[in-house]
Amino acid sequence: MTKELFYQAVLKFVLGVAIIEVLIFLPAGTFHYWNAWLFMGILFIPMFFAGIVMMWKNPELLKKRLNTKEQQAEQSLVIKLSGLMFVFGFVIAGLNFRFKWVMIPNWISWTAAAVFLFSYALYAEVLRENTYLSRTVEIQQGQRVIDTGLYGIVRHPMYSVTIIMFLSMPLVLGSILSFAVFLAYPVIIAKRIRNEETALEKGLEGYAEYKKKVKYKIIPFVW
Repeated sequence: MTKELFYQAVLKFVLGVAIIEVLIFLPAGTFHYWNAWLFMGILFIPMFFAGIVMMWKNPELLKKRLNTKEQQAEQSLVIKLSGLMFVFGFVIAGLNFRFKWVMIPNWISWTAAAVFLFSYALYAEVLRENTYLSRTVEIQQGQRVIDTGLYGIVRHPMYSVTIIMFLSMPLVLGSILSFAVFLAYPVIIAKRIRNEETALEKGLEGYAEYKKKVKYKIIPFVW
């Protein structure tokens, strides 16, 4: 672990907290938005501890997860579309709370929080299984096909997990309108997967055979 990596991780974490606070609480017009505090807690507390674990046990993986600069234009567009989805989704959640447009029962928010934490546990398992996971589409030196654990069920378990995670976020925030916005994520990620699989099949030895062995991309028995 280097000081540069440590400072980069801390800076991104603090900026992430600040940006999401602005996107949610400013439109809400108040800090008395319990759903938002619940969301901040279940998002950033596990993220903080996961960052510490990666920092000490696998700083190279942490470095990969912090890198979001896509070289391919198509994948860069996917990142931008995802960013816009988050911005609109969080702002609408705050406005929904302020103006009470469409309110959902509290038990749905608590249930969604439990689903989010479960998906976070799956996220940690995917990172444990595949230390080559980067936020950008690239073939890394020494990379090999992972076909065990969750990778033996679907080819892209990280995307499966993030779909569950991201679709639970607006429900934690108590906004069905934001949920409608976040439904764009599976469509966006489908575009990313199509391009990523082309790159993996061309550049990663054994990936074509892996595709034949594990037939489903992100949803078992469906797709």
